Amino acid sequence: MKKIYLLPLLALGLFVASCSDNSIVAELNDSDGKLAPVIDVPVGAKQGELLIKFKASTLAATEPGQLKSARINRTALGCLAVDTVLTRIGTSKLERVFPVDQRTEALTQETGLSQWYVVRFDENTDLQQVANSFAARGEVEKVQYSRTIQRSYQPGIRATSPGAATQAALDGSNNTTAFFNDPGLAAQWGYVNKGRLLPYGTLNSFGEQIVQAVQGVDVGCEQAWELCTGDPSVIVAVMDEGVMWNHPDLKANMWVNEGEVYGSDEDADGNGYAGDRYGYNFVDDIGIISFNGTYDTGHGTHVAGTIAAVNGNGLGVSGIAGGDGTANSGVKIMSCQVFAGAGGVSMYEEAKAIKYAADNGAVVLQCSWGYNSGLANMLMYTPGFTEDGDWVDGAPLEKEAMDYFIHNAGSPNGVIDGGIVVFAAGNEYAAMAGYPGAYPDYISVAAVAADGTPSSYSNYAAGVRIAAPGGDSEYHKCDEGKIYSTIPPLDGEYYGFMEGTSMACPHVSGVVALGLSYASKLQKHFRAADFRQLVLQSVSDASLESYFQDTKTYYSNYAYYGSVSPMQMEPANYAGEMGSGLINAYKLLKAVEGAGVELRVPNMFVSVNEQTTINYARFFADGKNLTFDCTIEDTSVATMSSSDQLNFTLTGLKSGSTKATVTASNGTSQEFYITVRKTDGWL
Repeated sequence: MKKIYLLPLLALGLFVASCSDNSIVAELNDSDGKLAPVIDVPVGAKQGELLIKFKASTLAATEPGQLKSARINRTALGCLAVDTVLTRIGTSKLERVFPVDQRTEALTQETGLSQWYVVRFDENTDLQQVANSFAARGEVEKVQYSRTIQRSYQPGIRATSPGAATQAALDGSNNTTAFFNDPGLAAQWGYVNKGRLLPYGTLNSFGEQIVQAVQGVDVGCEQAWELCTGDPSVIVAVMDEGVMWNHPDLKANMWVNEGEVYGSDEDADGNGYAGDRYGYNFVDDIGIISFNGTYDTGHGTHVAGTIAAVNGNGLGVSGIAGGDGTANSGVKIMSCQVFAGAGGVSMYEEAKAIKYAADNGAVVLQCSWGYNSGLANMLMYTPGFTEDGDWVDGAPLEKEAMDYFIHNAGSPNGVIDGGIVVFAAGNEYAAMAGYPGAYPDYISVAAVAADGTPSSYSNYAAGVRIAAPGGDSEYHKCDEGKIYSTIPPLDGEYYGFMEGTSMACPHVSGVVALGLSYASKLQKHFRAADFRQLVLQSVSDASLESYFQDTKTYYSNYAYYGSVSPMQMEPANYAGEMGSGLINAYKLLKAVEGAGVELRVPNMFVSVNEQTTINYARFFADGKNLTFDCTIEDTSVATMSSSDQLNFTLTGLKSGSTKATVTASNGTSQEFYITVRKTDGWL
């Protein structure tokens, strides 16, 4: 491709022109003398697109009055030094990455995410030259190349629908538990594995010996469900292909943005996204979630089912945190769609999806995607990052968005202050997890087969934090060795098999969501970092090494060609390299009992003549089965009203402070304070 190079830069005096309303006045904006670092163009960088973080001082002079709209699309910033570069590169779009949401704008400004902009320009202009030009400007803090994020699985390869052998297993109920009446639970060995998954025979259709499952290789749902089955206050954001929100086994557990009409062009709740009733399609920038187009695999729907398929409804499968069969009892799934068909989002759209999840209530971020392992050695695979610092330097917007989620999801007055990010380790059978998941702040998940051995494709060693069931059909020599879950209709089937660290990942996300649900039930509060440590410590008693003692033989591409490429895995290579062990839900729930702090009614703040609402149920043991009464000492400062003795409305009357008491129908009570101010200036 022919490149168009930038003309020589103008004299320094031109580029230090003021960004104030009076652009004639000259001043030096980078008073600290620091310029933005810039690295060489990485493989896969998008031509004609850069992500620029401007300095706060620059935007303070240019943004006021321009952020009334949720989305600003222009070709100039209002700063002569920057606009000269924008003009020379033929800018077609200059837009703030994160749209304005008045509920969180103060936090967006505080965390610096408001300073990120996407710049689009002529694709024939030399990308390195453009990056260098921005980096040389004192008004610029960071420069990042953009790229399209990649699945950790192949587009177009759909789930395997259940065959006669699977149906025989389901009908026989040889692996089932008495908990729920979902027939597919018998095939979900990742939840409950009694070692009897394949009772219908020992040979596959090729006449080969099937490798049997091993009892206890599961995430411990049978014991965990005795304590908790899920709670709707916990929201899991699935960053993946779109989730089939109207799937018969998922629709009751989908997150619903009540203020929005599905697919509407109107942003009814003012969060910057129109029609986002069940989440948002960041690929097409619309509220309509897609899940069954050409090259779609059903991956997002499959992942969602493992976490929160509705339990006890007599339909196909169960979810780890799908509830107890009663209405509104399971955790909620928010669809943050970042893949559609064969394509995916750019990195700035990915960052938007992460922040959207945090701002709209999600506390678990489920990510079955990422860069290839830095040690990947496969044809047509471009190795990714190999060091934490390389990823931080090469993807600063991605890192900042992740930081926003882990520090600002949840609530200091809720079950968790911050969020938990869970990634698939990757499927390149490399001795290192892929980034971003390999970064220490996140949970990167390796996959195991139904007999406890490492899955033949799974990445392991560096960056891997924990392991979970992911399946291994090329080893077990049957589809039943994969993971069974929900899918969009495939030949009339709403359920099917998939495998990969992509399937291990939602087992961990589901267990995390179940643990947070139990914390809610016990009125416990956790900091995100502390809860993450509990997760990593909550593993099965049996070590993975105890399952993997002999050389393991599997067949590469078995599903397509039969047993033609025998491969071997040696136990010594994997000893101590599968993270802390096999995650166990029961262990996590028992750990929750002895950790965290008591969740109490928070002090409340409101402006004069304004209102705010609160539901006290989550601050009392067995709160969902109680009613409440609230009294205020000084009713001249504020009043509290309720029509159902569950949801209360606080109204500020005059500036001041007063004590209040909320009393539950079981006789327990808590005191708190109400502060009324003239404005919301403290926000």
